[in-house]
Amino acid sequence: MNLAPDLPDDPEMQQLLQLLHEEIGLPKHKTLRLQTAINIDLGCDGAEAKQFMEAVEQAFAFDLGDYDAYRYFNPPVFDVFLKHRAKGRGKKVPLTIGMLYLAIKTNSWDTQTLENLS
Repeated sequence: MNLAPDLPDDPEMQQLLQLLHEEIGLPKHKTLRLQTAINIDLGCDGAEAKQFMEAVEQAFAFDLGDYDAYRYFNPPVFDVFLKHRAKGRGKKVPLTIGMLYLAIKTNSWDTQTLENLS
C-alpha cells in the first residue's frame, strides 16, 4: 500500500487505514490520499460498504448525523422498495478518506461540511 506523504500519521488515520484494509482491501498499485474515494476509487459498494460503515461507526463511536448511505453507495441487495426510495439520488457522491477522517476527528457526520472538503 502506498500512502501519500501528506496523509496524517496519527492513531485515528492508522486505525481507519487498518479498517479499510480489513473490510474492503487496499490496492497495492494506488497511492492513498485524503481525496481517495472509497466508493469510486476503491470500488466499495453494496453489502461491503454497509459492513465497512458499520465497522467505522463501531470503532470510532461517532454520531452519523445526517449520513445517507444512498448518496454514496448502491443498496446491498436489489430491493424494489429501496430502489424506489433511492430514486432521484442519481450519480453517487465520492466518499473520501478525508471525509471519514474529518468525521472521526470531529466525532460527527455533517454532510455539507464533509462534502465541501473537495
